[in-house]
Amino acid sequence: MDIREIAKRAKVSTATASRAINRVPTVKPQLAKRVWNVIEELGYYPNTQARALVSGRSRIFGLIISEITNPFFPEIVQVFERIAVQHQYEILLTSTGNDPKRVETAVRRMIERRVEGVAVMTFGMEEALLEDLKLRKVPLVFADVGLSGPHVSNIRIDYLHGIRQAVQHLAALRHQKIGFISGPLRLKSAEARRQAFIRSMEEIGLPVDKHLLVEGTHTIEGGIAALGQLLSLPTRPTAVLCSNDMTALGVMRKSYEDGINIPQDLSVIGFDDIHLAQFVLPALTTVQMSQAELARLAFNALLTEVQRETSSTTGTEYVLTTHLVLRESTHLVSGNTRRPPGRKS
Repeated sequence: MDIREIAKRAKVSTATASRAINRVPTVKPQLAKRVWNVIEELGYYPNTQARALVSGRSRIFGLIISEITNPFFPEIVQVFERIAVQHQYEILLTSTGNDPKRVETAVRRMIERRVEGVAVMTFGMEEALLEDLKLRKVPLVFADVGLSGPHVSNIRIDYLHGIRQAVQHLAALRHQKIGFISGPLRLKSAEARRQAFIRSMEEIGLPVDKHLLVEGTHTIEGGIAALGQLLSLPTRPTAVLCSNDMTALGVMRKSYEDGINIPQDLSVIGFDDIHLAQFVLPALTTVQMSQAELARLAFNALLTEVQRETSSTTGTEYVLTTHLVLRESTHLVSGNTRRPPGRKS
């Protein structure tokens, strides 16, 4: 079965059948419908590589994420792919594992597949590794830490809004000793969240104790280690704000192991609002950064750039606002702030 047979059965020319399959808008709707009816009847699958050679377009978008095992990213992939399918696009997915060599390999694959655009959802990409894509004028969209220039869009994350709400919520619960566990500070996004926390504390006149600012790894293991460090202090925090939900889950695990009751003994707030956050016990209060909205903005940014008739000189900026989601892991401060309670026998 090939396109000539499709054209014959649909009673159109081979050229018309080809244009209909490639969804060229100049094809009359009734003719396109006849072609697609035959395709569905015969179970024909168009050769996408051949279509790309004819049309000069691959209809593939690249998607680069940091870590597929982090629950924050699968929803981005799922929503991005769903929107892509709706627009007759495929996606070429790469999880870098924060390994620069894997990023280089991913970029090479995307160039070979002639992707029409790349969404970089890594929150800490080394800019130099994407130079090949820039030189080839491949549209790019970054989450939070991108470049400026032609064919480059950026999604700016408003970390301050949600983190300010989190700090004000803890202050309303009379917490003053508030710890913050960041992500790896080599990542611009991690530093941005840390600075948003410091600014939010200063805005309401709460002291920022540098001993309560701990660098983590954005992992459960990092959260366990970071809380251990905070609990070793002479005066421990009564609340901990975490740079992501995975860190918060580690904090909750360590608290359970040490006999610390959440939220009565320690209030915990995460960041991201991964799906799991609402199902842990107690349900995690967190700052929501909508993965679905992030994926939607990223896809639309690429599609807009691909469809643009003239290249923009500075790219486009989009804004994603964060906000606090209240659940059960925060509580009015208790009186004991000297040392962590031991597990009761």
